[in-house]
Amino acid sequence: MSTLFDPIRYGDIDAGSRIVMAPLTRNRASAGQVPNDLMVEYYRQRANPATGAGLIVTEAAQICPEGQGYLDTPGIYSPEQVAAWRRIAEAIHAEGGRAVIQLWHVGRISHVSLQPGGVAPVSSTARPAKSKTFTADGFVDCSAPRALRTDEIPGIVAAYVHAARCAVEAGFDGVEVHAANGYLIEQFLRDSINDRTDAYGGSPENRVRLFVEVLTAVAGAIGGGRTGVRISPVTPVNDAAQDSDAQSLYALALDKVAHLGLAFVHVVEGQTGGARDVAPFDYAALRRHFAGAWIVNNGYDREMALQAVASGAADAVAFGRPFIANPDLGLRLKRGAALNALNVPKLYGGGAEGYTDYPTLDAASA
Repeated sequence: MSTLFDPIRYGDIDAGSRIVMAPLTRNRASAGQVPNDLMVEYYRQRANPATGAGLIVTEAAQICPEGQGYLDTPGIYSPEQVAAWRRIAEAIHAEGGRAVIQLWHVGRISHVSLQPGGVAPVSSTARPAKSKTFTADGFVDCSAPRALRTDEIPGIVAAYVHAARCAVEAGFDGVEVHAANGYLIEQFLRDSINDRTDAYGGSPENRVRLFVEVLTAVAGAIGGGRTGVRISPVTPVNDAAQDSDAQSLYALALDKVAHLGLAFVHVVEGQTGGARDVAPFDYAALRRHFAGAWIVNNGYDREMALQAVASGAADAVAFGRPFIANPDLGLRLKRGAALNALNVPKLYGGGAEGYTDYPTLDAASA
């Protein structure tokens, strides 16, 4: 019987524990969407598998300039970004940790002020999201998108491949394709958003096409054993209304990529950052469609996480906000220690405050 603190292998990636640091947007990248010294320290603090995470999934990094949806989020497509991320990967590895970059295209969850040339963001649809994004003017309504032409979609797939290769060049152990939380890939998946009439719309087989093409191309470029994917079958965030048959849709999506030998599936159970029971869904049934490592996420506390791994319901558990305030979350979970309080006003943007200044157990004892 495995425990939360045992080593695990995700495809080709060996990790020192089954505690995963979930991707967390913090809006602290420098000009050019380039990671900086502060981000190096942030990840270094959480990288030791004995005290922090066995595997870090970095904050989402846009795969191209058009993929950006929030102010000061990092990219993973330019030489400057690769060089900066390399310092982060080296810092994580120096602590004995492992990390993958989350590859991101926000689709319609963006604003013209963040788009090259101030053009409309792209999506599966021309319908705007009733959601907000973070710009130089604070939180504002998302801009109306334009629907991608069919002949543009191969370019989107190519951008994912380029970003995946950049991640490997930067020294990361792999990537996680972001297919969750109402961003571009999920805008194609769900019939509540996708209103296309071409080969990427209509039937479930058509709506999973982009998901399959991206994962097939990325796995072909860097290896299936270094490629994971994040899904959120029922989350309503970012104006992602429920699909008419989410259970069948996501089962089909996983069936279509079963032959790729992906490293892991990272599933958000319920509403991202909210209620776990927001809509009915059988996650155990979905898991039967994937043979690799199964990472669960959303609202897990210590007891839930211990039980999930011990029972075999999950291979690993990802923690989001607890890792923000607790760089030594792994040690705190092992000891059953209290957690630091979250500095909520400093979640998005800013400097070291609420980012790299949270005390560890050892520091607090001293």
